[in-house]
Amino acid sequence: MRISRLYTADRLVSGQKIDLQDNNAHYVRTVLRLKKNQTITLFNGLGGEFLCRLEEVSRKRVVVNIAESIDRSVESPLKITLGLGISRGDRMDWAVQKAVELGVNKISPLLTERCVVKFKGDKKLQRLQHWKNIVQHATEQSNRTFLPELNEIDEIQDWVDQQNGLKIFLDPYAKQSLKDLKPDNFHVTLMTGPEGGFSNQERELAREAGFIPIRLGKRILRTETASLAALSAVQMLWGDFI
Repeated sequence: MRISRLYTADRLVSGQKIDLQDNNAHYVRTVLRLKKNQTITLFNGLGGEFLCRLEEVSRKRVVVNIAESIDRSVESPLKITLGLGISRGDRMDWAVQKAVELGVNKISPLLTERCVVKFKGDKKLQRLQHWKNIVQHATEQSNRTFLPELNEIDEIQDWVDQQNGLKIFLDPYAKQSLKDLKPDNFHVTLMTGPEGGFSNQERELAREAGFIPIRLGKRILRTETASLAALSAVQMLWGDFI
């Protein structure tokens, strides 16, 4: 029988008991319908995970006994930072979710010239929390033990100057491909654009910051396809897809 696996921000120590947070408590009690003495796995995104036994499952609280620490990792040797041009609705959600499954370590949502998404009032904070929830659930689903970092929404011109490693950006007009390159210290920083791609000014800005334009074949890919294809390619070349 498959053991359910949940992320928690709590400190996890074998032999201790903790009350699950409201969302996790609701999920255990109402969705999974687990009972006392059944087993779940918890992880806090810092590496490893813990086998736990349910001590109490009631309408008021869900208490777990942290039983056994499990030293396990499915992380790629390649560290990937992703600057993701913000796209509309499900496209952005899909890109964030699949980036986590493909092993990305850091994601920065980027505001670009051709970004059609506008944030008013509290919308920026709400959208960022929505993406953080997607990151968490994708980490649970993909069996990762380290929670990828989702950074604040940033302007592209501010973000590019702060990056390191092998810095590349997707450009259908580029002459180089990934096979021509090699990452620095197993670290790749990948930048992908929104619908409509990068403007000429943004391409020049990226080059001045040390980013190398690369192409993915001869076809034009949609924004949600391009980032996932690039992540799969770098994992195949330098990560753990071999």
